Amino acid sequence: MKNATILKIMLVLALSLSMFSCKKSSSSKNNSRATGWSINDKAGGFQYNTSFKEQATAPGLAFVEGGTFTMGKVQDDVMHDWNNAPNQQHVQSFYMDETEVTNMMYMEYLDWIKRVYPPENPNFKAIYNGALPDTLVWRNRLGYNEMMTNEYLRHPGYAEYPVVGVSWIQAVEFASWRTDRVNEMYLEEAGYLERGARHTATAEANFNTDTYINAPTQTYGGNDSIINPASRRKRVQTTAAGDTINVYASRGTGIISPRYRLPTEVEWEYAALGLTELRSYNVYRGRKKYPWDGQYTRSGKRKIRGDQMANFKQGKGDYGGIAGWSDDGADITAQVKSYEPNDYGLYDMAGNVAEWVADVYRPIVDDEFNDFNYYRGNIYTKNAINDDGTVKIVTVNDIVYDTLSNGKIIARNLPGEILQVAVDENETYLRNNFSTSDNRNFRDGDKRSSRNFESFNDEDGDNEDHDALTRKMYNAPKNVIEIDSSGNMIREYDKSNNRTSLISDEVRVYKGGSWRDRAYWLDPAQRRYFPQDMATDYIGFRCAMSRIGSKSKTKNKKKN
Repeated sequence: MKNATILKIMLVLALSLSMFSCKKSSSSKNNSRATGWSINDKAGGFQYNTSFKEQATAPGLAFVEGGTFTMGKVQDDVMHDWNNAPNQQHVQSFYMDETEVTNMMYMEYLDWIKRVYPPENPNFKAIYNGALPDTLVWRNRLGYNEMMTNEYLRHPGYAEYPVVGVSWIQAVEFASWRTDRVNEMYLEEAGYLERGARHTATAEANFNTDTYINAPTQTYGGNDSIINPASRRKRVQTTAAGDTINVYASRGTGIISPRYRLPTEVEWEYAALGLTELRSYNVYRGRKKYPWDGQYTRSGKRKIRGDQMANFKQGKGDYGGIAGWSDDGADITAQVKSYEPNDYGLYDMAGNVAEWVADVYRPIVDDEFNDFNYYRGNIYTKNAINDDGTVKIVTVNDIVYDTLSNGKIIARNLPGEILQVAVDENETYLRNNFSTSDNRNFRDGDKRSSRNFESFNDEDGDNEDHDALTRKMYNAPKNVIEIDSSGNMIREYDKSNNRTSLISDEVRVYKGGSWRDRAYWLDPAQRRYFPQDMATDYIGFRCAMSRIGSKSKTKNKKKN
């Protein structure tokens, strides 16, 4: 009996100590280590999300833990491009779409644009038309492909097939739109926006992530019924003095997701390889030619032995094989998830459609300058500021349209967005990490580079006009589109015989083989380029998102 009493006393003491330690831990978590002040105090002061665990995986994405790998390690170079010298790179952890963006996903985007910017309104017609995929990419002068031209994008039979006919510019715009729609949903669910607000968007009043972060009262055109705390489900917090706090979500709340974007070339290649299955401590045990294990395009597993592992062109006049068993199951593109994913859970990282990545194309990856998160294409901008110090929000009267080299008209900014301008000396003065807004040509053909075409007999190398004509590293064609006084479009083709390259700042890298490509192009290290404002029937895309916080989702432990 006495022992039982002692046991009960010890149990009560243990519970009391655990409760005290929990309370102490909780208390210390909400006290500043800098000042000792309380964080998130009801009386006011510094407000911050101290209970944040980790970044939530946004819709459609899979986690890719970063690490080091050898970029550009191609198994064969039958094209003799020599544009892929192997170099060691480190990739920060990130997220990537499980599948390529499908027709149904893109149709949702078109539906939103059509509702918010009705194309029957002359002011908005170019917005919708500029987002439409080019369905004429399916046409072939010696082939009958009208069914795909008419049906591929919109028919439900192709709903889960990858969208094609989308230029790099259109892919970037889709990613921006997707960012806003996901964050709009998150803020609604958290009670920061009125329920159902996302279904009420108009050209004059819609949601933009950057606008909400920088000027939340101007979101939805300043519609008080959507953004006013009195009309929301979320309980408004007030201080002892009666001041409201935590009225709007900020980056510090952890609710607002990072941007969807196109993956960089190094991210795409790293994710496609899926080298984790070959990892042994801090070395890779072997090499991989394809996103799956092995050196062959057919499976060696007993149950599916002989089945093709991807959708690609198997030979001249052979886009899928003989009908029946061993056929790859597709003559053009295939429904996403038709083949096994790689070790990161990513589907179709080889075959089906090739995919746009973010990088501007150059034949050489400049690993000497940067071996961490390599990317060529940075153009730094900042928010435009009004005279009164507020950010400048684009209105329906401020939309800027641009005419591309192929004659297509697109909107460069949309109502509700913050106008962006190039960074200037205020941001670049005495910096050693960047000195200009546009860095696409850094260390490659610009005036500060040593990589220029130059004749040994050049005696007038200092002449600016001569420099402009002869010292450009890439002398690509320049087709001109002009609008005359009557509004007619005049197309002038560049017929010069002195052009030396197709490479310019407007060509982007695309990766991975497609249904039109031989197995050679399925190697993730292969790279090609295409004009950013043009589209084909074999290039699609998928989105990526940066990882915030820890490199790994779970703490890495030793094997033994």
